[in-house]
Amino acid sequence: MSYRLSPADDAGAFPTLDDSELAVLEALGTRRSVAVGEYLYREGDITYDFYVILSGAAEIVVHSDGEERSIARHGPGRFLGELNLLTGQRVYLSARVTQSGEVIVVPRAALQHVIATNPSLSNTILASFLVRRSMLLSGASAAIRVVGSRFSPESLRVREFLARNRIPHEWLDSDHDAAVELLLREFSVHPGELPVVIASGWVLRHPTPGELAEYLGLTINSLPERCFDLVVVGAGPAGLAAAVYGASEGLRTLVVEMAAVGGQAGTSSLIENYLGFPTGISGGDLTQRAVVQAEKFGAHLTSPCTASSLREKAGHLVIRLSDGTDVAGRAVIVASGARYRRLAAARLADFEGNGVYYAATEMEARLCAGSPVMVAGGGNSAGQAALFLAAAGSPTTIVIRGHDLNANMSRYLVDRIEADARINVRTNTKIVSLDGDRTLALVRVTTVGGDAVVPCNALFSFIGVDPAANWLSGCAALDEHGFVLTDRSLGEERLDERWEALGRRPLPFETSYPGLFAVGDVRAGSVKRVAAAVGEGSASVRSVHEHLAFAR
Repeated sequence: MSYRLSPADDAGAFPTLDDSELAVLEALGTRRSVAVGEYLYREGDITYDFYVILSGAAEIVVHSDGEERSIARHGPGRFLGELNLLTGQRVYLSARVTQSGEVIVVPRAALQHVIATNPSLSNTILASFLVRRSMLLSGASAAIRVVGSRFSPESLRVREFLARNRIPHEWLDSDHDAAVELLLREFSVHPGELPVVIASGWVLRHPTPGELAEYLGLTINSLPERCFDLVVVGAGPAGLAAAVYGASEGLRTLVVEMAAVGGQAGTSSLIENYLGFPTGISGGDLTQRAVVQAEKFGAHLTSPCTASSLREKAGHLVIRLSDGTDVAGRAVIVASGARYRRLAAARLADFEGNGVYYAATEMEARLCAGSPVMVAGGGNSAGQAALFLAAAGSPTTIVIRGHDLNANMSRYLVDRIEADARINVRTNTKIVSLDGDRTLALVRVTTVGGDAVVPCNALFSFIGVDPAANWLSGCAALDEHGFVLTDRSLGEERLDERWEALGRRPLPFETSYPGLFAVGDVRAGSVKRVAAAVGEGSASVRSVHEHLAFAR
């Protein structure tokens, strides 16, 4: 397997550094000689250094099916590595010297300094890393293999975690792939242990996303510190914007995400009404750029890390994570978002993860391509999902309880849905039950005209949201629907003696608890749009600075 690139892509993925850029890196690293056959790093390593070839050559290899395959070659002036040098994830590929020579070895911490302080060199390196990760995602790496059944909710959760975190992997369906039996025998895996993740010779049997994240180096355990200037809970658009602005302005920033970075926006197939992207951008691409931006400035991101409670200790807000770990911040931004509600339909639980989904990404579209699908909900997320699924080849039915899509959906989406012959809209309709054998096959609905049974192999639910605010442990005042109240929404009766001692009212986005801020979908009165969330996340950092100044 090899990279297939256009000349423009090749230049972006494998730039050649000039003498001035080499001098910058050499000042931060060390020269050393390398010999043919030497490995600079191997797949599965916890971390590695940044290498620049001065003379000689090295190739990037992936180990698959008992052999090493070369997927790229680097000569003088080129550098090795990809995004995991920035994110701290385990190494997916190996680098082997094929021609003796000299290299510059730059420690990872020194590379991060270059990225933060040298814009020109930083842009070259980051652009290359992004293209290389895209190449790995398109199939150049088999370092991580997921083996399981497409009908298994556990397999779907693992695949969804890897896909949403844009971690290169290969999926092998135990029900259809002939190579699976030999692979399971090679690693002594019993079919009852599926799903398994095979990564660089290690076998993770029946792993949860958390266990997989632990192996990959994505959790809080990979970080040496537990106390920060700013802790952001939630890595949707609002949380990522807060991380970018907080870290870029010198705050030691940690972001903890309960599932995968991007939030609901990260699952969107195409966002077309975000400023600056006239042809649209996928939620995954927007998320990855934001993550790289935040980490460029030194923010730490961990997932999956679910916040379970909040308390104050020694002047810090302390967040207890679901694994018992505590992290503390001088200020905390709540960006934990909201979760789609579950349909009140018979047998819903029987098909969740195996026919019922709460996101419509490429993975789900491939699972049901060509089969009839149903989308429940009348908001923008539902509209984008319906158009995406129809374009992927699935006859699509939209079901809403109301009488008009215009009530909650942007007009440009309504126009496209009405013009798409592959999409049928059922208004004044309620889903009452689901049916099927091994997987979903039928959905029963009721309308003013009576009941109907609709063939359906996948149901996508976007029927409204509930705020993810239970973990706040009563520290912040909520409205009657459970959304977090902030600044002008807080009456005097919501403010206790702490505010009198501070001599001020809550700052923009500040909750009823000093130093605790809320942005995005979890905040009462917020506009449920990606651009609005980004604006709130970035603007809240100014209030964080003001609070920290008062706190001194």
